[in-house]
Amino acid sequence: MNESTKFVEYTIPREDISYCVEFCNSETSSQLLAVGTESKVSIYQLKFKEEDEDVEDFEFQQLTDFQNGCRVTAMSWSPDTSLFSLPKVIRLAVAGSDRRIRIFSTDLKGDGTVQLLEGHTDFVNSVTFDPDSGTQLASTGDDRWCRIWGQDGNQQLAFPLGSPGMTVCWHRDEPMKVMVALKTGTIKIFSLTGQQQLMSFETGSVPLMEADWSLGNKGLLIGAVTIQEWVMFDVSVSSQPVERRQIHVEGCRHFRWARCHDSLAATVGRPGRQIKVFNTKTQQTPLTISQPIAYTISWHQKLPVLAAGGDQKVHIYMIESI
Repeated sequence: MNESTKFVEYTIPREDISYCVEFCNSETSSQLLAVGTESKVSIYQLKFKEEDEDVEDFEFQQLTDFQNGCRVTAMSWSPDTSLFSLPKVIRLAVAGSDRRIRIFSTDLKGDGTVQLLEGHTDFVNSVTFDPDSGTQLASTGDDRWCRIWGQDGNQQLAFPLGSPGMTVCWHRDEPMKVMVALKTGTIKIFSLTGQQQLMSFETGSVPLMEADWSLGNKGLLIGAVTIQEWVMFDVSVSSQPVERRQIHVEGCRHFRWARCHDSLAATVGRPGRQIKVFNTKTQQTPLTISQPIAYTISWHQKLPVLAAGGDQKVHIYMIESI
């Protein structure tokens, strides 16, 4: 690593394409990473020297595979996932190209279940467990609906969107609110208790590709990328963007707020498959790198570590200069 480098890159070798990656958002199991491929999901345990003094640099171990039977399009960890409970609990919702959602559960000792959720009539773009108990799951997709599923696998609520839903996010501190980002550039916030729309925001450009609700900043910031630019909203100030900028010369595809740092965000865009990490306060860009193939991105819960899907590998970036 030369003196100007602000990150360290690790890789997890694969024999296939990693279309989808997702770090576990459980405080006790943040080292878990799910990797979704053409037909299965692999669960890894990652260890960094910053968290474990017994680790020299970076180590990983593959714990198990879930056979999905089709290409993985989106994933979400249940908050009750734990490597330290007895028995251990691994629980993950996986959306597939067959328009179905499967909830995989295992204790890593051979005892596992698969729950099938059916109801979407088109491609499912995003799924997310409620952050409180994991008893509800929200999903959205190209069928223009946001659906709320109960613990029994049955649909509890459905919000019509009028446009393909690209992302659904649950508010961490207000679990009865969900945000849905629409391809037409509109971001809507719904109340589950009132079963109605509370507010909406307009990016002013289309198509909207992905959005994310910041875990920091009291949940007031929403970031989104369209094919043209990155847009940020402060939900306490205005329904209009408080900031917009061009991050990638030829447009964006993915966007995620960091979980451990209020000001860090990551994007994937063009030309090529360019990955960027930028600091919204200092305006610094500690990571800019192009990969031959790069798909979805996900942040570690506790460390400034970003995972990105790739061809025959998963890219892991430790941001060292924030």
